[in-house]
Amino acid sequence: MKKVVNSNKIRHLKGSADMSHARAALFIIDGFEETEALCTVDILRRAEIDVATVSLGDGEKITGRSKITILADALFGEIKDKEFDMLIIPGGTIAYAEHEGLLKLVKKHHDEGRKLAAICAAPAVFGKLGLLAGKRALIYPGMESMLEGALPSGETVETDGNITTSKGPGTTVCFALRLVEILAGKETAETVAERFIAQRLDR
Repeated sequence: MKKVVNSNKIRHLKGSADMSHARAALFIIDGFEETEALCTVDILRRAEIDVATVSLGDGEKITGRSKITILADALFGEIKDKEFDMLIIPGGTIAYAEHEGLLKLVKKHHDEGRKLAAICAAPAVFGKLGLLAGKRALIYPGMESMLEGALPSGETVETDGNITTSKGPGTTVCFALRLVEILAGKETAETVAERFIAQRLDR
């Protein structure tokens, strides 16, 4: 049987990605929310942003909350020392806030002034690390106590400083388009939105 080669993984691990494009890492763990992860990756790639899916599990295969299994581009240990313009955490589970390696990487990324994004339950990672003090932030309704020190927001997507957050599956398209605007500019975001037939509710 012919072995399937993950060309996206090879590109990221060998550093052969087009460095003229922004680079992002999106983390997946068992129980992740498929809509928030896969739709975000899709929209970012439509904008030619070089985004890698990164497994926080023991292997590359990760199963989401709706029992959809995907093959990650890389394992956490393979990319933790590489540089990205943005780290992205989809929701579906608070297990992200219990992954020590991810917590350390997010803290380091934040301390370096780099961009962070999370949606649904995942902003709890930022709250646990104390990164939201005095910042406006969003999380899945009913979980606001996990945004320690954050200020309330009535927006669909909130960007305060280097941190972007949003509420859940239904706000994913707006969330992803905001990330495109941050990483590739307003014009690119508008172009992707038009071709995606998406309404910019994050404006």
